[in-house]
Amino acid sequence: MMLRREFVKTLGATGVALYASDLVGDLIAQSPKARVMESRFKGLSDIALSEARRLGCSYADIRFTRNVNDSVAVRDRIVTDSFGFGAGGMETSAGFGVRVIHSGVWGFASSPFVTEGDIKKITAQATEVAKASAVSKRFEVKLAPVEAYQDYWSVPVQQKPEDVSLDDKIAFLMKINEAALKVPGVIRVQSNMAFDYEWKYLATSEGSYIEQEIWRTSPGFTVTALKDGKAKSRTFSVAPKSAGYEVVQNAKMLENVERIAAEAVEHCTAPPAGVGLKDLIMTPAHAMLTIHEIVAHPTELDRIVGYEANYAGTSFVKASDVGKLMMGSKLFNVTCDRTLEGGMCTVGYDDDGVKSQRWPIIQEGRLVDLQTNRETAHYIGQTASKGCTFATSWRNYPFLRMPNVHVEPGPPGSPTPEEIIADTKDGILIDGRGSYSIDQQRFNGQFGGDAFWEVKNGKKTRMLSDVTYNAITTDFWQNLDATSGKESWEMFGTTGDAKGQPVQINHPSHGSPWVRIKRIMVGAAFS
Repeated sequence: MMLRREFVKTLGATGVALYASDLVGDLIAQSPKARVMESRFKGLSDIALSEARRLGCSYADIRFTRNVNDSVAVRDRIVTDSFGFGAGGMETSAGFGVRVIHSGVWGFASSPFVTEGDIKKITAQATEVAKASAVSKRFEVKLAPVEAYQDYWSVPVQQKPEDVSLDDKIAFLMKINEAALKVPGVIRVQSNMAFDYEWKYLATSEGSYIEQEIWRTSPGFTVTALKDGKAKSRTFSVAPKSAGYEVVQNAKMLENVERIAAEAVEHCTAPPAGVGLKDLIMTPAHAMLTIHEIVAHPTELDRIVGYEANYAGTSFVKASDVGKLMMGSKLFNVTCDRTLEGGMCTVGYDDDGVKSQRWPIIQEGRLVDLQTNRETAHYIGQTASKGCTFATSWRNYPFLRMPNVHVEPGPPGSPTPEEIIADTKDGILIDGRGSYSIDQQRFNGQFGGDAFWEVKNGKKTRMLSDVTYNAITTDFWQNLDATSGKESWEMFGTTGDAKGQPVQINHPSHGSPWVRIKRIMVGAAFS
């Protein structure tokens, strides 16, 4: 089988980009790990910072990155990948971006060509962008102060994905598919694993030199069944994590494949839920979707002040709501955390050079803080950034992105998931993520899931189909009346959080206990 990298080389369409990527890799190999001040990138960074000073910039940073995205997937007994080029698809991208402040506004430019001449040229281009933008500026950029760091940070990894052979990865996925296909009624199974490696070196005019290495791993599988002329699918929810191949090994996919296949078959003949008020019991694998869309997004401060209005929308939250707005019941406690091991947004430092941290945004239902970065903190009267700046790659401008956002478990003595079910007379249990639709202010939404069960008089009974629910954000979380404890708290997440123009992708995790939301309108599924 031809690797995607080899396929692209034969085309010759992106040969120069591949050359630049290999050059960055060579420079990384020549630089000692954990000794950032001796790195080859220290000298290259100083060229940009000196040039920016010479051009009159009040601030400058340069960020070198190298990203390697690898994936393999098996459909039934056919090996494929997310790129469609055969087994073991891989994509590599590397280069640098320079960001400056001149005349009170930002300028940014980037390049895949990492030479001294190109670094000077790109720094000059970023400065010219700032000067041109200053003609129409409405205000000047105001940055919160930050301490200078010289540091190396990496994600803890037990086994690097590249150390596992492609044959072993395929064999593992084949086992999952073979087990699912043995279940009567199963007509299709798709299993996959995807790996993302990110290396970056950030230097700022304020004295920071920071090197980071991040691995992210995301496995999973989906089973489709056909019975009585109806087809339904069931996905096994695996939490993507910042870690290595151990995420695949610990995901218990083989142990759960027969159960998931049987549920896909049962789902085919499950009756519709109908329309009415129901108590919703949400597993952490489903709650992550609702947390992401109507908790994490509306508390991004750049949305609140209108920076994202053109593409991703604004927010029903106002900057003046901090300390006042009731977002949920007394049981509703939400934390932002870029330090938790395994979190997809866990890093040592953000792309402003701000050290990662953990902070509450909702306490006992009340909004107490927001997601900020150096550029936006002053909008809510804060003098320090919460460290939420991030860019997808070297070619992208860094801006505010959500961190890991978690709903906290209940205190000691909180009910178990089984006790929450036993205490529910008329409800629906929802697992996994499904379709969703939310307005531009993240206030009124409709959500679906992956699998549903009827809960009657304290018993989990039959599977249901065609379940969605309506959620007006503040009303929805005000109806939160039960949360399980830390023993059943789990962290799930998404690898496709889109924002910005040109669009960038973020990878946040969202942890949650089991939760029950009382008397929510349930209706028909999306058409």
